[in-house]
Amino acid sequence: MTLKSNLVSVVMLGASGAVGSATLKTLLQLKTIQQITLLGRNPISTVKTGSVHQHKIDVSDPNSYKNYVQGHTTAICTLGVGQPTKVSKEEFIKIDKTAVLDFAKECKERGIAHFELLASVGSHPKSASFYLRTKGELVEALKALNFERLSIFQPSMILTPTNRYGNGQAVTLKVWPLLKPLLLGNLRKYRGIPVHILGQAMAKNSLKEGQGYETLQWDEFYTIST
Repeated sequence: MTLKSNLVSVVMLGASGAVGSATLKTLLQLKTIQQITLLGRNPISTVKTGSVHQHKIDVSDPNSYKNYVQGHTTAICTLGVGQPTKVSKEEFIKIDKTAVLDFAKECKERGIAHFELLASVGSHPKSASFYLRTKGELVEALKALNFERLSIFQPSMILTPTNRYGNGQAVTLKVWPLLKPLLLGNLRKYRGIPVHILGQAMAKNSLKEGQGYETLQWDEFYTIST
């Protein structure tokens, strides 16, 4: 893995969620990260280091954070609705598509070269799934912004150490890892990914040299995280 020779500064939206928290944990351990700026509805109380700047914002209003974006090399977005099935389609689009795209536009306008997005395996603008179609439409809109580098992370099931969403997730967290031996070849991308591995990959990918559009899936997560 070829690393960037210059220091990296990151602005992050969505650091309080499971993947965002895992990503932030790794960012804080990387010595070549010069500065981290966190944008969110509320500050993260467990973050005490002086190299991190936190700003309370309205994710639906770019004016509330546009002055905090400039001066960074990389943007990482892990913003998203925790349980998409528990909100209306309108609310899902508002958070997972519109708010993310608004953030990306501000990043592009203010000179950020590298944008990373937490998406999903199977994302496609013509998918029959509303969730995957919305994610796919977002990715196409991001591609049209022409970042110098655009990294789209496409995990399947994200395996968290604790059950946060009830019985359904509890069953999934137990069953999904058992499917790993069956998911071979082109199906490897559907393997469950431990959240800490995904977080490490998103953080460390910001240090890699790269250009243009890239999609990253299960195999890439493990390659980058090591």
